[in-house]
Amino acid sequence: DWLEVPRHTLSALVGAVVSRGQDNADALRLARPGIDVAAEYRAREAAGRGETLEECDLYSDVRPALGALRELGVRVIVAGNQTTRAGELLRSLALPADLVVTSGEWGVAKPEPGFFHRVLEVAQAQPDETVYVGDHPANDVFPAKAAGLCVAHIRRGPWGHLWAGSREVVAAADWRINSLMELADIVRS
Repeated sequence: DWLEVPRHTLSALVGAVVSRGQDNADALRLARPGIDVAAEYRAREAAGRGETLEECDLYSDVRPALGALRELGVRVIVAGNQTTRAGELLRSLALPADLVVTSGEWGVAKPEPGFFHRVLEVAQAQPDETVYVGDHPANDVFPAKAAGLCVAHIRRGPWGHLWAGSREVVAAADWRINSLMELADIVRS
């Protein structure tokens, strides 16, 4: 909305760049050639139209799945490539998690190995005792596996669906799930 690009147009562009293995910010660069994404982000914040995140923005299985894992005694960490502000907004939702942290706060983003080292550090568990859930092969599945974590590839969102049948993803992921609710059964087994 800030860039005055119709939502359906931007959504289609995100799908196009994702299918080509590009960063989703490249969709903005296609819609607005020459755009300085960071500068636009700062301008949007300064205008009081910064990031927002509300309960309705969560997938419906997030809260019950995280709660079920906590009831099983599992340490639950929510970590992803997001801004510092997104971390604040996520924490304000009081998710049933032991920790909510973002790449913006850590200063290292996926797929960098340092991100997965930080995940293991805060998880307080060995890699083979840690289940990492992600939808993107290059940002989640492959680097988490390379760090020694167990990996659940979730088939949702453009990345999860696009690469759900990829031989490489199928071979790398320990589990393929459609819902976070499946994690409790994984932990029990």
